[in-house]
Amino acid sequence: MTTRYSLSQIVLHWAVAVLIPIQYWTGGSIERTHHAVHMGLSPDPWDVIQHHVHNYAGITIGALMVARFSLRVFHRSDLRHPAKSSADRLARAMHFAFYAAIIAQAAMGFVASYFWFGIAPVHVLGSRVILALLALHIAAAAWHTFVWRDETVDRMIFPRRTPS
Repeated sequence: MTTRYSLSQIVLHWAVAVLIPIQYWTGGSIERTHHAVHMGLSPDPWDVIQHHVHNYAGITIGALMVARFSLRVFHRSDLRHPAKSSADRLARAMHFAFYAAIIAQAAMGFVASYFWFGIAPVHVLGSRVILALLALHIAAAAWHTFVWRDETVDRMIFPRRTPS
């Protein structure tokens, strides 16, 4: 039987899945806010609210992803065993790319917001990398569900059952 994820891993996964679209919906407010301030104008209050939502959601995503990565490293037996196929190796590489990109993105956003805005162009590029990884992730989930018809997606929906 395929190993399932724990309830904490599932909750962390879906919490990040809910927060990431919020980042894309609110990201444009940062440029508008900074542009208005640079021009000596008062930014639109709604843009300021979105700017704060973007910052705090990003910090939350970073913390959740560090927690997810820690759980995976410390509690997942699949990391101690070599991948059996090229698909397994690709899936593992994809997940670690996701962890690295999202944690780096959160760190760059934090730096851009509180220390040095000059990193903002790299932060924007990182958002495009994450979108590409997200598209591949969704395509892989669809492939597992509709082509291979295996339990891969079920593992991230239904928590691990303890032996009776």
